[in-house]
Amino acid sequence: MTETVLYEVTESLATVTLNRPEAMNALNHETKEALRDRLTEAAADSRVRAVLLAANGRAFCVGQDLREHAAALDAEGDPLATVDAHYSPIARTLIEMRKPVVAAVNGVAAGAGFGFALAADYRVMAMGASFHTAFAGIGLAADSGLSWTLPRAVGRARATELLLFPRAVDAAEAEQLGLAQRVVPGEELAASARGIAVALSRGPTLAHAAIKEALDFTAEHDLAASLAKEAELQSALGASRDHRAAVAAFLAKRQPTFEGG
Repeated sequence: MTETVLYEVTESLATVTLNRPEAMNALNHETKEALRDRLTEAAADSRVRAVLLAANGRAFCVGQDLREHAAALDAEGDPLATVDAHYSPIARTLIEMRKPVVAAVNGVAAGAGFGFALAADYRVMAMGASFHTAFAGIGLAADSGLSWTLPRAVGRARATELLLFPRAVDAAEAEQLGLAQRVVPGEELAASARGIAVALSRGPTLAHAAIKEALDFTAEHDLAASLAKEAELQSALGASRDHRAAVAAFLAKRQPTFEGG
């Protein structure tokens, strides 16, 4: 049986690839379990210093497999128990992972697919790709972290509009809104996204983790607490091997080599 999520670690980069191209990478139970487990593995693996989230086929991910969901609606139990079991843990792992995550968005990313892409730290989109909130269109609110990530990306007013009135956001608009950091021709997507992810995997891992931590912290705290958090993180980083090696490299007028410690 074909694996619905592929996982590969090359040097310090983990590549996690959705692999249900015939179903536009719709999320059935097997795929959600595999994606959750592979991302958890990447987060815990000390060899991994960056993660690339990608997809095979013409879509990034169209969200929940609605055929499977329709069967769950007719069965006993909570048909949306998958939110706590899968969607929330996947989004949380992406957001809280102490290493940068790059999403290569090759086609439509709808519902949970949009949520997972937005939970990444850096999004590279193909020119023909698009985002779609989708949830209200099937009588649901939002999951996969979108109610947390979307207003932080575009502001509450625009996030409310996109959630209340689901529509496609093409790559050009996504870049304008700040939903994508880079838009490239489709044939350049794989190389561009991988190049960014590899560069991050060779960077100062502890500093990357601290940058993510600081951004999340300061979004919820006042100036005094934010400045204190910055001082705390800088003190810890000042004792790192990477910082000392980078300062020495600067003084010697050469490029630093970061080891991740």
